[in-house]
Amino acid sequence: MSGSGGRIFLIATEESGDRLGAALMARLKSRIGDNVELIGVGGRAMAGEGLNSLFDVKELAIVGLSGVLRQLPKILRLIRFAADSVIAAGPDVLVIIDSPDFTHRVARRVRALNPGIPIVNYAPPSVWAWRRHRASAMRAYIDEVMALLPFEPEHYRALHGPPCAYVGHPLLEQLSSMRPGEGDEARAAAQAPVLVVMPGSRSGEIAQHLELFGAAIGGLRAAGHDFTLILPTMPHLEARLREGVASWPVAPGIVVDEVEKRAWFRIAHAALVKSGTGTLELALAGIPMVTAYRLGAVEAFFLRPFLRHFLATASVILPNLVLGETAIPQFIQEQCTAQNLTQGLIGIWGDSPARQSQMAALARLDGLMATDGKAPSEKAAGIVVASMRKRLQLPAG
Repeated sequence: MSGSGGRIFLIATEESGDRLGAALMARLKSRIGDNVELIGVGGRAMAGEGLNSLFDVKELAIVGLSGVLRQLPKILRLIRFAADSVIAAGPDVLVIIDSPDFTHRVARRVRALNPGIPIVNYAPPSVWAWRRHRASAMRAYIDEVMALLPFEPEHYRALHGPPCAYVGHPLLEQLSSMRPGEGDEARAAAQAPVLVVMPGSRSGEIAQHLELFGAAIGGLRAAGHDFTLILPTMPHLEARLREGVASWPVAPGIVVDEVEKRAWFRIAHAALVKSGTGTLELALAGIPMVTAYRLGAVEAFFLRPFLRHFLATASVILPNLVLGETAIPQFIQEQCTAQNLTQGLIGIWGDSPARQSQMAALARLDGLMATDGKAPSEKAAGIVVASMRKRLQLPAG
């Protein structure tokens, strides 16, 4: 297809989706050629691959249900603007990435206005977790789903959703930077065991977890355990976190550089982390952990059925879902107390059966998440190109 061009419209409105979009753009340019036109909505990572975003995605950085309600007119305006821009561009394929509350509304409007534009959903909604009816509803406006987790295609099939293929999680392309290498053993031996703490990446999550995590860490120290405390975060959150941890009984080293964060991961002894993608990152690095999640009062009220379902039937932790077992302890909502988190950390601190069992489970992730030797972004690009070829009526290859 090199030299034949084409136009691909991508939409990603959150940082995780932006990173996915950037890696996909790089693969598409490599596969199709520099004359492919990549347009749409994205953040800094996609801008680095040459995307001129239609609007600043920071406009959608809205915290909590109350924030959404206050900003609803602006959100609806941006949904209409994005969809109308897709129609005006007439792309050969539309790729929506994550952020289903925004991207799926755009996709539905695009499908209604121009049914001929193929629509691919990269990092689809978690229909396996809640609002399972979304899977079958997606058939009306999504042509292909590209899943990050290996169990997702089966759920989409069972729920009568669109065709879904497992392409792999982007973290699989970064394993060498997350696991011990030359010199790391000496670095680990030169200091107290490293405890990584990750209280969240959104303002609401930080508000719910920061004080709680500080108390749990204080409990671990009070139990007689010495450790080097590391808190990875993003640059725009650094000031907020420095202020928030000032009252912690143990001062963490705050890390904003990604390379430095991975260097700490390679020698980490254990972690305390908010439920989310961070749990999978730590799990693939082979770091035993304790996980937590606590919602604010308003969100907890509206999500109570979801919480009740999962606390009764399954885990909400991504590595546990991939493993098919509750290998990693989780403390959600009422169970999420400083005492429980401290006891969880003590349970995996020494060379205990609980620690050994968790590490053995984490070692199984590579096999469960394998992508047949192809990088996830490469597999995703292949599906996008296939949709594009079909639209342009070009031969496969």
